[in-house]
Amino acid sequence: MNKIKIALLLFTIITSVNIAVSQEVENTIVKNVEIKNDSIKRDSILPIKNTAPFLKDNSYELGGITVTGLRKFEEETVKVYTGLLVGQEIKLPGDKLTSAIKKLYETKQFSNVDVYISKIDGNTAYLEFEVEELPQLNNIKITGVKESKAKELQKDAELKKGAMVTDNLIVTTTNYFKKKYQEKGFLKTKVTLDTKPDTSSVNTVNMLVHIDKGEKVKIKNITFTGNEAFSDKKLRKSLKKTKKAVLGRFWKTSKYIESNFQEDLEKLIETYSEKGHRDARVVDHTMTWNDDNTLNLNIEVEEGKKYIFGDIKFLGNSKYTDEQLQRILRIEKGDTYNGKILKERVTGDGSPDSEDIATVYQNNGYLFSRVMPVETRVNNDSIDVEIRIYEDQQTKIKKVTVNGNDRTNDHVIYREIRTKPGYLYSKSDIIRTIREIGQLGFFDAESITPDIQPNYSDKTVDIDYTVAEKGSSQIELQGGYGGGSFIGTLGLSFNNFSTRNIFNRKAYKPLPMGDGQTLSLRLQKSRYYTTSSFSFMEPWLGGKKPKSLSFSIYNSKQFRYDYYSNKVDKDQRLNIIGASVGLGQRLQWPDNYFTLSQSVSYQLYDLKEYGMRIGNLTLSNGNLNNLAYNISLGRNSAGPNPIFPKSGSEFTIGAKLTIPYSLLNEKDYTNMELAEKYKWLEYYKAFFKGKWYTALTKDLVIMTNAEFGFLGNYNKKLGDSPFERYFVGGDGMASYQLDGRETIALRGYENGRLSSIDGGTVYNKFQLELRYPITLKPSASIYALGFLEAGNSYDGFKNFNPFQMKRSAGLGLRIFMPAFGLLGIDFAHGFDALPGTTVKSGWQTHFIIGQQF
Repeated sequence: MNKIKIALLLFTIITSVNIAVSQEVENTIVKNVEIKNDSIKRDSILPIKNTAPFLKDNSYELGGITVTGLRKFEEETVKVYTGLLVGQEIKLPGDKLTSAIKKLYETKQFSNVDVYISKIDGNTAYLEFEVEELPQLNNIKITGVKESKAKELQKDAELKKGAMVTDNLIVTTTNYFKKKYQEKGFLKTKVTLDTKPDTSSVNTVNMLVHIDKGEKVKIKNITFTGNEAFSDKKLRKSLKKTKKAVLGRFWKTSKYIESNFQEDLEKLIETYSEKGHRDARVVDHTMTWNDDNTLNLNIEVEEGKKYIFGDIKFLGNSKYTDEQLQRILRIEKGDTYNGKILKERVTGDGSPDSEDIATVYQNNGYLFSRVMPVETRVNNDSIDVEIRIYEDQQTKIKKVTVNGNDRTNDHVIYREIRTKPGYLYSKSDIIRTIREIGQLGFFDAESITPDIQPNYSDKTVDIDYTVAEKGSSQIELQGGYGGGSFIGTLGLSFNNFSTRNIFNRKAYKPLPMGDGQTLSLRLQKSRYYTTSSFSFMEPWLGGKKPKSLSFSIYNSKQFRYDYYSNKVDKDQRLNIIGASVGLGQRLQWPDNYFTLSQSVSYQLYDLKEYGMRIGNLTLSNGNLNNLAYNISLGRNSAGPNPIFPKSGSEFTIGAKLTIPYSLLNEKDYTNMELAEKYKWLEYYKAFFKGKWYTALTKDLVIMTNAEFGFLGNYNKKLGDSPFERYFVGGDGMASYQLDGRETIALRGYENGRLSSIDGGTVYNKFQLELRYPITLKPSASIYALGFLEAGNSYDGFKNFNPFQMKRSAGLGLRIFMPAFGLLGIDFAHGFDALPGTTVKSGWQTHFIIGQQF
């Protein structure tokens, strides 16, 4: 039978199909339906051999479908793709046929689809689909780069064996490789991509990509024209990511990236706008090449007139006076016009602690308020502004819910929430709640999300906090060999424990959890010493007020060890028993970030033929007692993430003191034996520690730290206590020591080497640390840091010189995993010499376990 190809789809149908198919199909070398017989009129009746004529827009029964042009596909598969069924009613042309063609293109397997009427038999029509299959990608080879880089590029470009090779794939792959290298400064990168049929398989091709990246292109100069108000140097500073090459500047590259350049042009206009040039614009920018493979950028600007603020009026305010709002706005008539500052002072800068008019209303219940700055008149060089305020009614909180806490009990979260039903809505209370929940340590601080649901009809609001729990318990399991003995350590810390469910079998998963209590156990053992400790803390004693109760007990036994004979004599030993109990309370004054903590601690040092060094003397037998009272006042507003705070501060000022026994017993300590002289240790200590966190950018944070400590005595005849001293230098990790010493980190120096052999009685330390997060996921938080440190240890106030400090600088990395705590490594350079030497400390490597600076 002679088949007659007809135009089944009119021009409008062709257009609709082309719009519907994907962009990738549009970029292929084919068309949806091709009208090959232009002599056939749209309203003609087409006789097909001796059968009944074909009538346009008539309905026919589909008698059968054949598919031609197939190479790899089965005919039945293509028939299924069309969605047409033998026996169904179709119009020629019609929507069902149009849909069948679209479906074939949407499979992204065909480059061309043509449809024919092969036969008309009465009211039955037979169709033939002639298709052209797209070739499949077999082998990919990338040349011009290293083999390892080629594999990386292939993976990034998602070039996989079996992919359909379209014009769109070829174009996008070529552009992707070119852009990849252009973003690294290789602006003249050339990419050629060829495909050749693979004779080993049907309808497959091999792809060969050659990359010629050329030489890296740097920006030699950036010049400006049309600028009078600002110098070229000032304008170049406003371009944050587009810099010209400067000898010795390695922290800012001089490569040209188009997207970065466009962003910098916007920053350039911001610079003008912030200085009153509201109408400034970039007229043109051009690029010229130099013979040394560098380029010049010339930017033409139109600065426009410089404006100042004219009259500033407040409209619609009844809650606050003009004077009160003006103190928040802090913009006066005659000030240089700055649209950015105006917007930030009126509606906020997006930061949690933004000080603006809108936030003041939001913090005092006016959820539905609106505050808008409007320019009302431009008079020569001044601009009048109205701050239009719609206050509405105050909004009360109707309902507060929490979801996402599977292990932690609801009351543990609700007691930290500052937004309670019946309270006035407050934006600052929501921000504070996010911080308090994050500080618990049971949830991912980065994913705490409040869903605010306003109810305008009754002027109320519902708030739902979504949390994501993370592991909060930690395990410490270590083993090693040192000093002729195996040393094993087992530590368990359960930071969300529940004592009330201890006898509830169903609560053991594997331990009763969910009430926010802390339970810690630790055991360390070797041939010549054993230490064990137990501690517990309840953060809400009684469950109604934030008053904490903590207590701990510990025991340490150390035996005399002979390093020469490798023998342990258990008849010569030091036994230490200690305990402490403490109470803490959150305060409402000076503000509710303050806490007051008090505790009483006691240690008994029981020596038997042990030979403990005290100063220049040795104590072999006796019992020493250390009963002390501790008090500290602290304020902690750092957050919201306790692992990586971005704002706020934390400081503590406190004291530790014993009873002044020597002033009460009237004993002569001049020639007293050591056992009697130090039977009851006496001293007083004062300290201050403060940290401040400042976000320089969204993620870049600088931490500032200052510390001071002093150990004093009540009786000059007795002198300073040989216990409780300061040892400065190193990683700050407390090694196995028995004299109550405090270890103070100062990286770049050996542990404790900045103090005298008996320890210092005064120390100070200052620190700047720049931090950048790599990831803050619940499974692991990782951040990099760079630091500058200075500090020292002194023997008494007479030798104290706060400016005579040891300095260091370095880089480090911190990794926090919930199951193991904080791990880290620092590479630090000490610029000064250790006491008693003339050679500077130089480079030191420090490993950090379970401690945060």
